[in-house]
Amino acid sequence: MTLMRRYAGVLVLLGCLLPAWAWAAITPATPPDVIVREKTTLILHLIEKKRAVYDHDKVALYAMVDKEIVPYFDFERMSRWVLARYWRTATPTQRVAFVTQFRNLLVRTYATALLSYSGQRIAYLPYRSGAHSRHTMVKTMILQENGSANIPIDYQFVHQAAGWKVYDVTIDGVSLVTNYRSVYGGKIRRHGLNALIASLKRANGGTS
Repeated sequence: MTLMRRYAGVLVLLGCLLPAWAWAAITPATPPDVIVREKTTLILHLIEKKRAVYDHDKVALYAMVDKEIVPYFDFERMSRWVLARYWRTATPTQRVAFVTQFRNLLVRTYATALLSYSGQRIAYLPYRSGAHSRHTMVKTMILQENGSANIPIDYQFVHQAAGWKVYDVTIDGVSLVTNYRSVYGGKIRRHGLNALIASLKRANGGTS
């Protein structure tokens, strides 16, 4: 299973320990551990309720993820870190195009992986954050029932005017951002940034 598919599967698992009635409005003051719990609980409910629809209508599935998940991720920050030195030399047009296609790729991959949810449980580790810190981490653990080792999942958040946003996820010690930086860096060195953006666009079905 690829890192992104494992990551996508993990997010929906976070809702297993909360009942549907626990949903609450998320505001800029909502702490990151609550954001993770609330949003994934809602997503899990939607997947269970509308699985038959989403199985046959991927556009509706992508739209749900776009509405419920995308606002809580900082895709521009993720893109800057993924491209690293290539972000500094990219034109404004290239930056916008990469952020758009990278975001679309993550949405499509995550949305597709949601449909494979099979009822695993997850534990939340004690959450601690400095009163005035702009960066924090939410630690979780997938509980395996087949004797395999549990899988740690860490969510990196940054606080902005609009509230807390995810900018990286580490799965079993592997950073999502670092993983893509390594893969994309090699492609840019061989073929250039425009070629990478074009390949992402093709993978996304030509969407802009």
